Order: sequence, then C-alpha cells, then structure tokens
Amino acid sequence: MTWTHWGAAGAIFAASAVEWVEAFTIVLAVALSIGWARATSAAIAALAVVSVLVAAGAAGLQLIDGDMNIMRAAIGVFLLLFGLRWYVKAVRRYAGRTRLHDELEEFRETREALDHAEVRAAWLVAFKGVLLEGLEVWLLVVAMGHGLNLGQSASAAVLALLVVVAAGMALRAPLSAVPENTLKFLVACALLAFGSFWSLAGVLGEQTAWPMGDLTLPLLFVIYVVCGRLLGAQLRVPAAAPVGSEA
Repeated sequence: MTWTHWGAAGAIFAASAVEWVEAFTIVLAVALSIGWARATSAAIAALAVVSVLVAAGAAGLQLIDGDMNIMRAAIGVFLLLFGLRWYVKAVRRYAGRTRLHDELEEFRETREALDHAEVRAAWLVAFKGVLLEGLEVWLLVVAMGHGLNLGQSASAAVLALLVVVAAGMALRAPLSAVPENTLKFLVACALLAFGSFWSLAGVLGEQTAWPMGDLTLPLLFVIYVVCGRLLGAQLRVPAAAPVGSEA
C-alpha cells in the first residue's frame, strides 16, 4: 500500500468510527432498558444487513463494464456531496450557528424514550440506530473501495467498529470523550480532498487535472481545513452582551 492508500484507509477508519460511536450510544441506552443480550442481538442483525449490502455493492461494481474515468468522476462527486454535508455542519458549529452534538444528551434522550417502551419497540430502536449509521459506513466503504480495494476498505471500517466496541464496553458509558465534532470536520476535509481529486481526474485525466499527482491530496486537505476554520471565524455569532451593558 502507498501512503495515498493509507490516507484513504485512515479516512474510512475515522469516518466509520464517528458513525459507530453514535450507534454504540444508542445500543447502550437500549441495553440498560431491555438487557445486553437483546440489544446486542439487534445490533448484530443490523450489522448483518449492512454486510449483505457491502457484498452486493462490491458485486455490482464488478459487473459494471464501463469507462473507469467515468466511474472515478461519479465516485468523486459522491464523496464531495457526502463530505460537504459534514463540512457545512462542522463550520456552522465552529461559528456557533449550530449546537454542538452531545453524545451524553443523545444517551439521555434515548433512555427517556425507552422508559415506557415495550421490549420489541426497544429492540427496533437499537436495530434502526445501528442500521442507519451502518448504511453511511457502507456507502463510504463501497465508494472508497475504488481507491483501495473492497477488502481494505471494509477492514478499515471493521477495525473502527472493534475499537469503538472495545472502548465502549470498557467504559460502559457513552463515548463522550471522543472529540466527535472536530473528528467530523477533519474527516469531511479528507473526503472533500479525495472527492475533488477523483472527480476532476475522471473528467480531465489525472495528469491534466493534477500535475503533482498524489502529492495534491495533502495539499487539498490542508486547503479545506484552513478555509473551514476561516469560514467558521468569519461567520461566528457574536457573544451576547452582558445585561446592563451599553450598546
């Protein structure tokens, strides 16, 4: 694997870890209501569905007999759209225009929703939570598998899952110590860098679009990081003036 491959694997690992942290928070809340056995069975069922989708996505890509440049451009656009969603949210959080995501608050809200729920309803909550987060991981694995291979992409996502589960089971508490908002911002910058690189390379050709080759990727990453922080500072909401202060 080249350093570019390691960078892609790292982006998948970090993005997957964010999704798995959110999924584990939901499973933990459900487990405290209906027990670990039932909550774990819901999570395993959801992960089984995601695994089938990953296999189906891999088979579908292998059946496509088309121009690889077109595929590269299409996957690049997908990564741009996916990364842009996290990027905009992260910039708005830095600017104080969107409330920071709090795993502890999500944990409490899930517990409250389950206080009077039946066992079956609680099981579905865990299943749905893991499935929805897993679907985002699935999209990343299939898309980023173009730059690596499906096995390497899936391995990075599975490793992230194992790390989150191990940490969560050791703490037996929401993983609130994980700097999720900063992590999401950095992952979004990585996805935007890969998306920009692949989309233009697919349309114009890699040598024409990026004469520096793979060295362009870290440069694009730094550009997105700097621009995001500058935008956050530019859009920052002024702090409320103290009561009684002069205008």
